[in-house]
Amino acid sequence: MEMDAENIGSPTGMNPLALIPVVGETSGEGLPYAPENWPEPGDVWGWRTGKRVAQNGHFLDRYLYLPRRLSRSENPGSSRKYRVCFPSKLAVERYIKLNFPETDIDAFFAIFSWKIPSMPSIPTQGNSEPIVAVPLQQVSPNSFTELSAYELQPDSCGCKVKNKECNNQKLKKPEDCLPAMPCDICCAEPGFCRDCCCILCSKTVDSAYGGYNYIKCQEKTGNNICGHISHLECALRCRMAGTVGGSIGLDAEYYCRRCDRRTDLIPHVNKLAQICETIDSRDDIENILNLSACLLRGSKKDIAKSLLNRIELANLKLKCGTNVEDIWVDDENHTAYSAGLEENGHAAMDIQPQESPLNVRESESCSDLDVTVKHEMDIDQVLQNLRKSQEYEYKLAEERLHVQKNYLSNLHQQLNSERYELARPRSSSSSLVVSDQAIRKREEQISLETQKFEVMKKVRNGFGRTSHDLLREHFGLEIED
Repeated sequence: MEMDAENIGSPTGMNPLALIPVVGETSGEGLPYAPENWPEPGDVWGWRTGKRVAQNGHFLDRYLYLPRRLSRSENPGSSRKYRVCFPSKLAVERYIKLNFPETDIDAFFAIFSWKIPSMPSIPTQGNSEPIVAVPLQQVSPNSFTELSAYELQPDSCGCKVKNKECNNQKLKKPEDCLPAMPCDICCAEPGFCRDCCCILCSKTVDSAYGGYNYIKCQEKTGNNICGHISHLECALRCRMAGTVGGSIGLDAEYYCRRCDRRTDLIPHVNKLAQICETIDSRDDIENILNLSACLLRGSKKDIAKSLLNRIELANLKLKCGTNVEDIWVDDENHTAYSAGLEENGHAAMDIQPQESPLNVRESESCSDLDVTVKHEMDIDQVLQNLRKSQEYEYKLAEERLHVQKNYLSNLHQQLNSERYELARPRSSSSSLVVSDQAIRKREEQISLETQKFEVMKKVRNGFGRTSHDLLREHFGLEIED
């Protein structure tokens, strides 16, 4: 991508985008991970990494800091050396579009590398935790006044997004009385309120039925708590809730993106079950039961398995037409009904001799539906597994294709830098750093990597229609014939 040299500064000499792996919680200034000489000469941006690392080796959490000149303009009159922090790429885009509307966003991000490769960790003896908590920066309460130039002014009820339900939620939840830790990362974004905005999607949460669809991180940091909230559905989609394998290693737990702490979800699901007992709407009960099942499914904890069986049985009774107030009743009929399903997949509701003909007909009617309900549950499970498989394939293809694209982009940057070095005038005493042969080798390397990129794009037809050799070589998948 060509960029206007007058608007976008680029350093000379060595390749500016030579990506050097770094360890977690590293900070720095300028290239290759932050812009230099933008928007004006002398403006150097800062960068910092978090702790979490993706499967492709890049940091999941990285932060960008405004140059000191722009930070001072955002906080006029401040004597503190405060720099505005952007916790996400979206936050940077918002700032650029608001303050530099004529700027090409793609050209801006082409100046530097947003992705930061991590340095491979040295294995340690014994069992180590898959995720290490990120130390939380303690900020003086006075420093929060300096954020007001970049965030929306709160309304009279104290909510930055002017959500009328925000204070109501805080009053409904007694744990909110605990002081929340200072936060100058996500809480510094405009339009984000810690008390009512999801940390993953930034949208406000719903307080219906006691706020069943979100969770608040209550992990303590010193004398404070984290206090950030998240939609449970967002956390499930981001694989930050439920039972997740890999490096995160969750077992019926919630993982907070802000403080890197875990919360046991079993007490939360117990609360959801109690909420269902007070609701009359069958649709709302079904939604809550489905959410609860997703949070517990796959757990290895005995208490989670027992609770999941109870929830799935209640959901099954609900689909059979059982009265709402009776779905939690553990009578003999329901016990036999559950046992019959576990043994052979068919319901076996026992009919007691003293039952009235009306009850017998209702039991027979429900039994007739059992096979259909069982098949529906099987289909749901199959589709869930299929969706997970497709999501994994999509994410794998996305990561590998972007890695190859970024590698090609870096090669082109290196080629341009080497061509510039070769064409730059030199004195008779200076030695030639770059030769024509090196340029030709770089061009051959780019040609080979471009061919590889074109081959990798054949995955567009789906993994099932892609050559097994291609998947094995470029995507690391071993598929049996």
